[in-house]
Amino acid sequence: MSKRDELIVKYAADLKDKCGIDADMDLLTKVTVGCGPSIYNADASTVSGSDESELETVKNNFLIKKLGLSEGDNLDEGIAAVMEQYGKSNRNKYRAVVYYLLTKHFGKESAY
Repeated sequence: MSKRDELIVKYAADLKDKCGIDADMDLLTKVTVGCGPSIYNADASTVSGSDESELETVKNNFLIKKLGLSEGDNLDEGIAAVMEQYGKSNRNKYRAVVYYLLTKHFGKESAY
């Protein structure tokens, strides 16, 4: 099993354990591949739910550029809802899981 495949299994387990969601493995795989090499870097592979600049980056680089959403689509509320769903007290919020949850939240599976 490749390192990426191991991470995808870990992300699916995280979705199940922390969010109570059975992952759509095809979509989770596509989202993980879309994250590129950041999933292998300890700092870049996670999202800090309390760091405003990090959340701005998620909004601009993922929601607007990747998913094609606009500022009027309640982006901040969507990010807040996903952070709440993933668990505010959970320190390790994996980027691929956050992106997966955001993709589902905004119904933008077609972007993949």
